[in-house]
Amino acid sequence: MNAKQEKDVQELDSPEFDGHSDEKHHGIADSEIDAMGGLRTVELGLAPSQVIVELDQKEQTRILRKVDYRLVPILACLYLIAFIDRGNIGNAKIAGLYDDLHLHGLQYNVALTLFFIPYGFFEVPSNIVLKILRPSIWLSILMFSWGTVMTLMGTISSYKGLLITRFFLGVAESGFFPAATYLLTIWYKRYEVMQRMAVFYAAASLSGAFSGLLAYAIEHMDGISGLPGWKWIFILEGLIPVALSFVLYFILPDNPETARFLTKEEKEFIINRLALETGSGHGRVTNSDRIQFKHVKAAFKEWKIFAAVVMFWANTIGVYGFTATVPSVIEGLGYSSANAQLMTIPVYVFAMILTLIFAFWSDRIQQRTPFIMAGFAIGVVGFIAELAIPHPRLPGVTYGFLFLVAGGLYSPFVPIVCLVGNNLAPSSKRAVGMALLISLGNWGGICGSNIYIASEAPKYPAGFATSLAICVCAILMAAFLRRAYQNENKKRDELMRGKTDAEIRAQYTEQELLDLGDKSPFFRYTI
Repeated sequence: MNAKQEKDVQELDSPEFDGHSDEKHHGIADSEIDAMGGLRTVELGLAPSQVIVELDQKEQTRILRKVDYRLVPILACLYLIAFIDRGNIGNAKIAGLYDDLHLHGLQYNVALTLFFIPYGFFEVPSNIVLKILRPSIWLSILMFSWGTVMTLMGTISSYKGLLITRFFLGVAESGFFPAATYLLTIWYKRYEVMQRMAVFYAAASLSGAFSGLLAYAIEHMDGISGLPGWKWIFILEGLIPVALSFVLYFILPDNPETARFLTKEEKEFIINRLALETGSGHGRVTNSDRIQFKHVKAAFKEWKIFAAVVMFWANTIGVYGFTATVPSVIEGLGYSSANAQLMTIPVYVFAMILTLIFAFWSDRIQQRTPFIMAGFAIGVVGFIAELAIPHPRLPGVTYGFLFLVAGGLYSPFVPIVCLVGNNLAPSSKRAVGMALLISLGNWGGICGSNIYIASEAPKYPAGFATSLAICVCAILMAAFLRRAYQNENKKRDELMRGKTDAEIRAQYTEQELLDLGDKSPFFRYTI
């Protein structure tokens, strides 16, 4: 704890701020406070105002590593599988799907688009269900569902069948990413979570590499059991999540309060250190509140989420269009289908490395918006180059700038999600707000699925130009949000200047301060 947090803890532990005080709680019992959204620490034998257990740095690191090894690899593995399953249609296309289903015109683009319509609609409801059910139950259901749909894609024989399966794949996958990102925020402090989320999200970067490698291997199964190679891509890559869904229920920890792999003291440490994570070193927040309609309403009234959607669109428009088209772009440079699959791998590996560098650097200097702007600036350079290069001449140069495009699109994504997640409290508002961001943001995939038009190959001017324009908009929006958050922080600093914690707290009950969440005078926004 820093000096401010130690001071705050001392005040919380004093009789004046006793968590059991009838005056402070207006006669409400501790169990009733929990039902209204207070910290559910009483089941661990803690009062809501109890302090963080004093541990040396080595012991704190040991506990966090224990959480890391149990939680992050599981989520990374699941996201790798999810992203492979939603993007493998690009690999299946050049493996024979396009010709076998007799697609023409914009039919392939319509199939890509259809995924994002239910994907966007069901993300907010999904996170509400997540707050009601246990994450291990809900995520297992989602995983089994999308694996089943993916496997059934291997049985289609018409364009109609492709549309139906893509629609239900969007329904089944819609809840996973907002659930997983929210789950990370209830385990780690604000400048710890991005490193873990980046490792988790790096799976999306690697998915392009793994998808290309798997497709290259599976494509050689062409003709086995009378099925073409592209059908085997869907079948085998669908059976994997179906099988893993039965294991996930038993191994995914739901929250710090119920984690069986932690001791009682370790649970107390995790829960209470997060309770003091307000950004100012004063006050408390809660991650154990029960979701109510007011939390949903508060998230939908938060204008900064809608502003952040513009930055999210820059990612989704670019990434989903790029992922579904990059094998075709490389193939158009004169390479065979099989080699084009393999040549996507280094591009995505570079994107993964840049994503991880940005994440660790961002947490280290405790800044988000500079990395959003820097990432999209790299993407802008890549898109300008792709528009300027005379395709299909200079294939090496064209291929080289694809690295900047991929790195520039993937690396700002985690800072965007963390910027919004860091700045929403309590946890129910954060769950809805993050799902809202991801829901509206993923509709950018509708645009991204329709800007890389087959008739414009190999130059794809509409695709590259649209992505370039939205990246520029994202840079401007990041700068605008940075200033807005800075202004809010300055106002709260002015409010507290010359006042003690006691004077601020005298205006509220402890529960009211928790309910205020990110609107609390003690809360400071991440910039």
